[in-house]
Formats: sequence, structure tokens, C-alpha cells
Amino acid sequence: MVTNGVDLGAAIWRTSSYSNGTGGDCVEVADGCVGVVPVRDSKVPGGAVVVVSAGAWAPFLGAVKAGGFGR
Repeated sequence: MVTNGVDLGAAIWRTSSYSNGTGGDCVEVADGCVGVVPVRDSKVPGGAVVVVSAGAWAPFLGAVKAGGFGR
């Protein structure tokens, strides 16, 4: 699978530690893609993948960890 020019055929997906354990709100990220972070909905593994630059991912995670996003 190639998304936004990134080959995800060998991607190893993991569930985000910020996903809940009840089967909802589950986000998966793929490690090992140079310069980008692929993100997908774990409930739809064959669905759309959002590819975020590594430079944008770091500040996003910082904001999440700081509680910058409410529900």
C-alpha cells in the first residue's frame, strides 16, 4: 500500500497509548517510516491513512501530553 508517496506495505502498526481500551477512539501509528508518521483508525485498518510529517507530529504530541485537546 502506498499513501502520499509513502510505502506502507511493511508498516508495523501499534495502537496509540492515548487510545482507550474499550474499542472506541482507537488510533494506530506506524513506526519506522523516515520523516513521516502514518496514522489510521484501528477499527478500519484498510481505510484511509493520514501521513503527518515528523516535524508536525512532535509538537502535536506535546500538545496532547499537555492536555491541549479536550473532549
